[in-house]
Amino acid sequence: MLNESRVNALTSAQKEILSHWRAAKGGLELPRRSDINPGQLRAHLSSISMIEIDESGDAWFRLVGSKLLSILGPKPGGRNLRDFSGEAASIWSLGLKAAAEAGRPMGGILERQSNRHSWLRLPLATGHPGRSLILCHDVILKSRIPEEDDPFRLFSGGPSQLAA
Repeated sequence: MLNESRVNALTSAQKEILSHWRAAKGGLELPRRSDINPGQLRAHLSSISMIEIDESGDAWFRLVGSKLLSILGPKPGGRNLRDFSGEAASIWSLGLKAAAEAGRPMGGILERQSNRHSWLRLPLATGHPGRSLILCHDVILKSRIPEEDDPFRLFSGGPSQLAA
């Protein structure tokens, strides 16, 4: 789990998106899709996707930003996450069901063999019992050698829960 002291180790993009999600949430348990203002996330839209998890647990791409097409390939919208393998499957599976089940943001920066994966999973209210909608933000960053005081080193594990 991620506590408040670790939140400042997020990238500036992650902080901006998480801040918008929190503001959109207001006094609600979760913000709705309509509460998210794409204009305020303009700088990040190309790295944002939305995934709907249905009653059976299948995950479907409902929205995919243009920068993500290099990983997912053409026309991923409407496709099931099970249709993807390799890097695409591992990237979008990360924290997806944990965020849906906990109803809380998940995210971090994952050190990988050749790069770093900056990721967020932000649950949204759907109004449909048994269904979840997750706002995802994914960016592949250049690899770097972690230093002892490198804040990104904190996120080398699996899903981390962000303070809502």
